Amino acid sequence: MKNIIVTGAKGFIGKNLILALKRQKSISVIEYDKDDTYEKLEKSLAIADVVFHLAGVNRPQNLEDFNTGNVGLIKQILQILKTIKNPPPIIMTSSIQADLDNPYGVSKKTAEEEIKKYWLETGNKICIYRLPNVFGKWCKPFYNSVVATFCYSLTHNEPITIIDKDKEINFIYIDDVVSTLIKHLENNVKYQAEPIIPGPTYAITLGRLAEILQQCLHIRKGGDLPDFSDKLQKYLYSTFLSYYDTSDIIYNAEKKEDQRGYLFELIKSKYAGQIFVSRTLPGVTRGNHYHDTKVEKFCILDGSAVIKLRHMVTGEINEIYVEGYECKIIDIPPGWTHNITNIGKTDLITLFWANEVYNPNNPDTYYSEV
Repeated sequence: MKNIIVTGAKGFIGKNLILALKRQKSISVIEYDKDDTYEKLEKSLAIADVVFHLAGVNRPQNLEDFNTGNVGLIKQILQILKTIKNPPPIIMTSSIQADLDNPYGVSKKTAEEEIKKYWLETGNKICIYRLPNVFGKWCKPFYNSVVATFCYSLTHNEPITIIDKDKEINFIYIDDVVSTLIKHLENNVKYQAEPIIPGPTYAITLGRLAEILQQCLHIRKGGDLPDFSDKLQKYLYSTFLSYYDTSDIIYNAEKKEDQRGYLFELIKSKYAGQIFVSRTLPGVTRGNHYHDTKVEKFCILDGSAVIKLRHMVTGEINEIYVEGYECKIIDIPPGWTHNITNIGKTDLITLFWANEVYNPNNPDTYYSEV
């Protein structure tokens, strides 16, 4: 069993790291935060196998708190480690602002110098990670993260303010930070004294960031999903959803009803088409059309149906009988006119996928009875 101490345990990075650490059965996590005593720190370090020093101050009411929180605490930790016969490696998170001449940056730079001085004196293992702007779930809005602030504002129907939309910022995703930190639980990890900027990082302007997050908001009104092949957009959407209040994670789809039943769109993507669901009354037929290029998949979720297809050139007919419990998926190729009929006594629930979003100006949908 390895004892792992995490300072700044209640902070953004701390909460995510601790969640990941606790998934490992061979790990015992010791959480240390600003309200804990020096005695707890001393006892915890004495039994620690690895130390993750994440605690820090970045927006204090008193400038002196920069020195106390960012320099004073690391000095205390290092002094205790010097008294331990076989001290654990210490991994500290710093900031790319350590190169800037502001009170926060100076305090982070000083903390880095303290831990490097400790390494020169003792030869013990240290690692310093200079983090760019970290984003992800549980980051505090209106504090030090523009992503968190934009996500919170948009999910709470509040306006966002951009002073310079062309300003480019480097971001790193919280799960990538956690993955990097957890590597220090392995025996073959390399340690060095010079600060490391972990990766991958993502450069984006504030204007483009706002566009992506507003796209995430508009999904509920029928907008397209972001491009999830782009990792930054994928991570931003996951982060965005984490800022909804629990009462807001459910929303109503727009139902399109007629005498056949109803249909609603689930998701749309210009990169992957769209998914929609229909409820069809007994005896009712949907479809009787074909596509030149568009393709679809049908999946009966509940009820009984017959899907009929006719080749537009050869006239070949294909009839497919499907029950909801079978979980069968039927591909609808182009050039085949097709329909679906509810042949059961209960409503038919069908899940559809099309490889392109419906465009009323170019629908690629042509009426023809099967």
